[in-house]
Amino acid sequence: MQHQNTTHSPLARGYVRTLRQQEELPLLRDHLLRLDPGSRHDRFNGFLDDSFIEHYAAKCADDGTVIIAYFEGGVVRGAAELHPSDQSPDALPEIAFSVEASVRRQGVGSILFKKLIVEARAKGYHSLRITTGAQNHAMRALANKFGAHLAFSHGESTGSIDLKQQRQPELARLAFATAIDAARAMMNFNRMYWKLLLRMYGWGRTA
Repeated sequence: MQHQNTTHSPLARGYVRTLRQQEELPLLRDHLLRLDPGSRHDRFNGFLDDSFIEHYAAKCADDGTVIIAYFEGGVVRGAAELHPSDQSPDALPEIAFSVEASVRRQGVGSILFKKLIVEARAKGYHSLRITTGAQNHAMRALANKFGAHLAFSHGESTGSIDLKQQRQPELARLAFATAIDAARAMMNFNRMYWKLLLRMYGWGRTA
């Protein structure tokens, strides 16, 4: 299946789409397991073993978490997570990000952040909660870029993002592009399905 390059970055070469919860769970899990020790520490604010990662990914598939993934070569190399508001102590939906070392410094984090904001606004959210380790300077810089106000406490930086202050024209264009990309992906899937079906039954073969 072919996908439009939806990254809007001169460096990133992949595409972004939302994962289907149950059947694509292994894609998120495998991405998180591939994170190097430093990235895993930054993402989960500690050095955590593989069993924790597997349990965490399974929970995301069951609790309504929205996963927006960045693909390169058919492999998830980055992910943005939008967790339901009922899981947060302050009733704000919480967000999290992870990007593998091989695709860093290519604008992937910004791409994922923009797509996540579009998704959050579509769900009617007005604010988002973000928590990151105090040493995760890249994540803190990215959050600040999108208007987060972070406060340091107990080894973490925690803050919120006011979606009402995000630039509307840019988000509207991104939402439109996302819808177009989804429709194109579905058309490509249908085309591939019918070609496979015709081949199975011997239709469409040249004499």
